[in-house]
Amino acid sequence: MTSFELVALILLFFITSLVGVVTGSNSLITVPVMFSFGIDPKVAVATNMFGLTFMSIGASIPFTRKQMIDYRKVFPLILVTLIASTLGAIIVILIEPQSIKFIVSIAMIAVASFILIDSKSKTNHQKTVSSKKTGWITILLTFLLGIYGGVYSGGYVTILTAVYVAFSGMSFSESVATTKLINVFSSLVATLVFIWQGLVDYKLGIILALTMFIGAYIGALFATKLNESILKRIFVATVFILAIKTFIDAL
Repeated sequence: MTSFELVALILLFFITSLVGVVTGSNSLITVPVMFSFGIDPKVAVATNMFGLTFMSIGASIPFTRKQMIDYRKVFPLILVTLIASTLGAIIVILIEPQSIKFIVSIAMIAVASFILIDSKSKTNHQKTVSSKKTGWITILLTFLLGIYGGVYSGGYVTILTAVYVAFSGMSFSESVATTKLINVFSSLVATLVFIWQGLVDYKLGIILALTMFIGAYIGALFATKLNESILKRIFVATVFILAIKTFIDAL
């Protein structure tokens, strides 16, 4: 890799980490760029996952300090994610990337459409009832998405954010904060499997990890100050743009 390509990657990873705190889907941009720079696909996915771990840690710190995470809700979701993402990382070699991107693009459009037609506000009672009725759905979707998160992670946090808003009664800001913490564990356990398989490029990974940590930390500081409507608009707009891009790539 040339010096120009390295600088380009650093800038790209910084920018995507900065905005990805709200939008997610960093890997839909960063991994294909790594492919185009001649990095082996498996190494690119593994090294990107290594960086995502540090990005998620950096993003989680401001949300944790602001006490925006309900740990009683998050703990069982983390346990499910650890199992699911381990499975995803183990079968990463067996899955066809193009088919995954095609499926996730459809899912992204579907959940974004749901958010657009969903009512803007719900009472606390409605949210509690909804959470009780859809608790198992939330667990199931967390597990299924966790497998995908361990495989590739492109769009994983984006869809997970929408799922928690739709089925667990979380607000957008709470969902954004929660998914960042969950992604720490999803990325970490997948990274450990990739390290075991010898797929992580540490020289590149450490540089990108530091870049993503700083970008995500700064992005999260801004995100904690944004109101619900702004977060929602940024999220939905990004989902549709990335879904269309992913759909075209899959074709």
